[in-house]
Amino acid sequence: MAEAVAEPEGGNMTSADMDGVRGADADVVRELEERRFRAVVERDLDDFAGLAHPDLAYIHSSGTVDTLESFVAKCESGYFVYQRIDHLVDKVSVVGDTAVVIGHMRVNMTAGGIRRQLENRALGVWARGADGTWKLLAHQATAKR
Repeated sequence: MAEAVAEPEGGNMTSADMDGVRGADADVVRELEERRFRAVVERDLDDFAGLAHPDLAYIHSSGTVDTLESFVAKCESGYFVYQRIDHLVDKVSVVGDTAVVIGHMRVNMTAGGIRRQLENRALGVWARGADGTWKLLAHQATAKR
């Protein structure tokens, strides 16, 4: 959960204050990114679902789009089985209540019974709700060529 940051006396935050807030938010989102991929590999789908926004759009490198419900169902059924995900974050940009994560990932998985090794660029979008928690709103993987 994002930590509350007290505004300086007088209520005006300086540019340096805002940089500190954005940096703290970026650190929180980096941890959530790590947690979501770990949850998928460990098949802790309740944790994954708890991290995701109900309107999640999960776009695979194949172009297939899943909702939160369809992605979790495919994982539960064994259609998707993730053995390993190495996700390296290049950059986290926080603008207001939205965070954009750019990185790359190496994935060892089975999809529909076929073993795959993927090398993807990845984009994650996180939105902070009124309660201050960050939720994964969108994920897009693009195959590296």
